[in-house]
Amino acid sequence: MNVEATPLPGVLLVTPRVFGDARGFFLETFSAERYAEVGIVGPFVQDNWSRSLKHTLRGLHFQQPNAQGKLVGVLRGAVYDVAVDVRTDSPTFGKWYGVELSDGNKQQLWVPPGFAHGFCVLSDEADFVYKCTALYAPHSERSVLWNDPNIGIEWPVKTPLLSAKDAAAPPLAALVEPRARPT
Repeated sequence: MNVEATPLPGVLLVTPRVFGDARGFFLETFSAERYAEVGIVGPFVQDNWSRSLKHTLRGLHFQQPNAQGKLVGVLRGAVYDVAVDVRTDSPTFGKWYGVELSDGNKQQLWVPPGFAHGFCVLSDEADFVYKCTALYAPHSERSVLWNDPNIGIEWPVKTPLLSAKDAAAPPLAALVEPRARPT
């Protein structure tokens, strides 16, 4: 497999080795030993699969506390996948990285704990899968507004299909607690 660093420290783009012939192909979507060698360490405790229609945008989601690392990919179709650094003490806080993931390129994105994640469907439908390093914890669920101008994500669609929760998510600035003013 080939692993590329992105502009966000810890976020990695993984291109697995594909073995193909006239019958089809085979690839390894995860190997604990091989992925740990490149810094993608579990344990992974939950696998998820979602199917979405064209122009659906899901995100930007994260958990705090109980932060999740996510190894994401597409089984069918294509998405524009985004990670945003939401670690308020990070020099890359509020910075984002986006990449197209598809059944054609078979790439995966490692989104470590401390990053919000979202994707927008480019194909008619997409089956999106991800492995998580922590269980889903509803009380820890957080969101950031998908089109927050202070982040400036260049989504490939201007009017996506959104859940009510995602449409009402707060801006990134809501994550930063106001500093106490000197008296």
